[in-house]
Amino acid sequence: MPKIPVAILGATGSVGQKFIERLIHHPWFEITALAASDRSAGKRYRDAVNWFQQTPLPPSIGEMVIHPCKPHLEGKIVFSGLDSRVAGEIETAFAQAGYLVISNSRNHRLDADVPLLLPEVNPDHLAVLDQQQTPGKIVTNSNCSTMGLVMALKPLHDQFGVKAVHVVTLQALSGAGYPGVASLDILDNVIPYIGGEEDKIETEPLKMLGHLQNGSIQPAHIQISAACNRVAVVDGHLECVSIQLKTAATKAQLIEAWTTFRGLPQELELPSAPRQPLHYFHEDKYPQPKLHRQIEDGMAVSIGRLRECPVLDWKFVVLSHNTVRGAAGCAILNAELIIKTRRDSVGLSIPG
Repeated sequence: MPKIPVAILGATGSVGQKFIERLIHHPWFEITALAASDRSAGKRYRDAVNWFQQTPLPPSIGEMVIHPCKPHLEGKIVFSGLDSRVAGEIETAFAQAGYLVISNSRNHRLDADVPLLLPEVNPDHLAVLDQQQTPGKIVTNSNCSTMGLVMALKPLHDQFGVKAVHVVTLQALSGAGYPGVASLDILDNVIPYIGGEEDKIETEPLKMLGHLQNGSIQPAHIQISAACNRVAVVDGHLECVSIQLKTAATKAQLIEAWTTFRGLPQELELPSAPRQPLHYFHEDKYPQPKLHRQIEDGMAVSIGRLRECPVLDWKFVVLSHNTVRGAAGCAILNAELIIKTRRDSVGLSIPG
């Protein structure tokens, strides 16, 4: 069978570029259309984009003509890296036209009939797709900082129950997109504010860690407090987390819960799935963005510095690659999971 044709919305932006970088050699997907803003539509991709990925821009992609973000694109799946200011209506229009929309934008994340999907955490939430009344479907992934936090919380919540979370994030510059934060603002500085970020971290995990009941997602009962900071790191969000558990656990039990954790993507051996989604480091100075963000092609989450917390129960550090696991990489993994587990309902089959 030929590969599944896919389109990318917001193809010139930072997430759109990461989609291209991770899809050009994908075993299941083939990029057949690129779409972006009206000012870029009609241009060759190489003339419209400021390409800043480590992988050289493939000539075949560079010669593709950019389309407007309207639902006439070749492809059955659209990966959306659109800015949230325009993503909502555009993604809805594509779903109404019959496309499977895999979105990285925030607009539909908290819609009752849209899965806020993290494949190792809540694959059963795909059941709410049946409630969407459009010919196509919309699936979202979470905020980039939420992603790493929820991956670390999932095995602890399953085994011991998580009652409360306090998290302070140190977020990389790439999370702000391109051109992002002005150099005079971030050099020799830390910016203790990222618009809308704290609210996302305090609300999205509740849906992601919630449970299905009568076809709807019931949110988890966890109190979360977040403080977000932008730091002068290119890639990799570091988070300092304190948690209160419902059931007492030892340090060894927590580490074992993380290191033995596997999910449905690992069971299914999906192409983008890390073999070990969570890595724990015993060294005092680990994890670090520069050293550990690329573990398992950027799809694994690193944890370290587990110790007792004098205010809550335990505290630790979490690191995830914000543009890979926290954005494009997870969105592609979402698509793989849907095709593997719901091929009949979305009308797609695995190539090969």
